[in-house]
Formats: sequence, structure tokens, C-alpha cells
Amino acid sequence: MSSPKIQCHVNGESHSFDHALTVGALVINLALDMRKVAIERNREIVPRTQYEHTMIQDGDQIEIVQFIGGG
Repeated sequence: MSSPKIQCHVNGESHSFDHALTVGALVINLALDMRKVAIERNREIVPRTQYEHTMIQDGDQIEIVQFIGGG
């Protein structure tokens, strides 16, 4: 029996994944630089030290802010 798909919203867009994943895996999946993002899961900031331990749950609301340097 296969695992159910995980559905979540990232910055307001619906995403579907075939398997459970961590916040860190989500960042990699979205091709973002983990050092340059801040992540909120269900209106709570996820500390960077917890990216690899925090699982995305079905229905989660994820907000990702990407820091851009300039000068």
C-alpha cells in the first residue's frame, strides 16, 4: 500500500508531494538556498536548526521568505 500524497500551500500556491518530507527537503525541492530563507509553518517560525527535523504535514501552510543581497 502506498503512502498518501502530502498537500500543502507554499506562499499561497498548492503543492503536492508523493511522500512525507521535512522543511529542509522542501527547501531543496524548491531549489532554494537554505542559508538565505526564513520559513514559517502554520504561522510559526521554524528555527533553521529544526529544518531537518520538522515534517511537513498534509494541509500545512508554509511561507518562505528569501533574503536577497545587494549593494
